[in-house]
Order: sequence, then C-alpha cells, then structure tokens
Amino acid sequence: MTLTPKQNRLLHVARSKLNLSDDVCRSALSELAGVTSSTELDQDGFTVLMGFFEYLGFAPLEAKGPNYGDRPGMASFAQLELIRTIWREFTRGAGTEASLTKWLERSFRVTSLRFLTKSDGQKAITVLKAMKSRAA
Repeated sequence: MTLTPKQNRLLHVARSKLNLSDDVCRSALSELAGVTSSTELDQDGFTVLMGFFEYLGFAPLEAKGPNYGDRPGMASFAQLELIRTIWREFTRGAGTEASLTKWLERSFRVTSLRFLTKSDGQKAITVLKAMKSRAA
C-alpha cells in the first residue's frame, strides 16, 4: 500500500526540520527502504524512514490542548492548536493556558478557547503573529 498524502507531507516536514540535503535523503531512501523516491515508499518503508528521522532528532508535534470536536461556526482544532503554539512562542514558553485565556477575554470577549468563533480564531492568529514579529 502506498503512502497517504499526510504521510508524504510528514516525510518532507521531517526532512526540512532536520535540514537534510537531497543526497542524504536519497541515500536514506535507497539504503533503508530500498527505493529511489518517496513516491515508491510503502508503509514498512515509511516506518523505517520515520524511525531514522526520529533517531536524527525529529519529533512530530503532538496536540497540546483538548479537541472540542467539529463545531460549525466555531474555531477548528487546528486553529486552536496554532493559537496555543504562537502564544507559547510569543511568551517564550512562559505563557500558560490561563494567561492565554486572559488575553482572549481582553481582546475577544471570550472566556475560553472553546468559545472562539472561526472568524475570531483567524483574527487571533493574525494578531498573535503580529505581536510575535514585533517582539522579535
């Protein structure tokens, strides 16, 4: 069975995060998985290659907060995770969920991330990115 598009993207993210050259990647593909291109990988080859990337220091991101499910009109799980991530980056790891909630109350009049609408989620992401770039 071939790779899913999500698995293929994960391989390319791992490659870029590890700053691996084309030559190193092609060598790993041929030596570890026995293929010449990531499009030829099967599930076993993917598992072996991801194990190699993890050995080199790649760690896939894990969800940091609760998933409130698919709610029409409300911010998606991906948006909420992005808001949490940018908040941690902006506060250099010192920001907590409570401090994020305080900022949301002041800025968007919501008492929790779960009450953030889709449009307010987009605005929050834009504002946080601007705040982060100004702080840098």
